[in-house]
Amino acid sequence: MIQKTVERLAQTKFIREALEDPVDLKDIWKQPSARMIIGLCLVALSYIIGWPAVAALGILSVYFREPLIVAIGGPVTYGFSHLVFLIGAWLIGAKYVRPLMRYAIKALFKKILRRNTAASPTPRVSSTGGNHS
Repeated sequence: MIQKTVERLAQTKFIREALEDPVDLKDIWKQPSARMIIGLCLVALSYIIGWPAVAALGILSVYFREPLIVAIGGPVTYGFSHLVFLIGAWLIGAKYVRPLMRYAIKALFKKILRRNTAASPTPRVSSTGGNHS
């Protein structure tokens, strides 16, 4: 089942291009612009805002015995974290993300495809002709 899913995904245009064409990462290793640094900081901040802040609201909710703190504050905080992430990703831009994603997809699919082809055992046959799998 996994092999079929991987084979179907490998037929998509993006993954086929990532596997066939060499990925050029030289744009990623250039000196980052201020916009990119701010975007990366916002993405990192979104992770800090996300689950730790929701967990802190949960702890406060238990401490003050007020469930509305986490019931209302949790989704609001998590939504804000998502908004901060989207702004950061927009600031970073597709110029940097697309080559990095192509590189990651290429590495992942090469590993999965190699593992799945190497993991297909051939059945062993005994001298009596029986199958011992």
